[in-house]
Amino acid sequence: MGLNDNSTLALANRFSVVVDAGEYDLGSWAQVQGLDVQWKMCEYRAGDAGNDRWFFPGFTEYTPIKLTRAACADSTKVQKWLSGNSFASKPHSGSISLMDPSNSPVVTWEMRRIIPVKWSISSFEAGQSKVALETLELQHLGFLNDGSQA
Repeated sequence: MGLNDNSTLALANRFSVVVDAGEYDLGSWAQVQGLDVQWKMCEYRAGDAGNDRWFFPGFTEYTPIKLTRAACADSTKVQKWLSGNSFASKPHSGSISLMDPSNSPVVTWEMRRIIPVKWSISSFEAGQSKVALETLELQHLGFLNDGSQA
């Protein structure tokens, strides 16, 4: 029996990726890396305060997102999106949803200004029984509603 998006056997979680409010559904992904944020801090030292210093929030910095999965029929959807939009001046928005085994969303991250950085597929050889892995890397302006102009 093959596994698909509706299978619940032996599956803990998967990630669903949608771009431009559902215009492009890039399908399910097995792994997401780089879904994090870091705040750069600004430090201030007054000349008359000795070793005392004050910290103020600086800017937020987001790591590029790296999506990985076994190459599948949804890989053609990614190729279609990349072919039509990789050099478009229109900023893309999108979302990454963590799905539970029954394919219900657990949490969703809304991404601003998505730009494709890299797409690759692992090498494959007929003599080996390895699954070809597809990887998509995306740069973005963030997933927090922190008042940034997007």
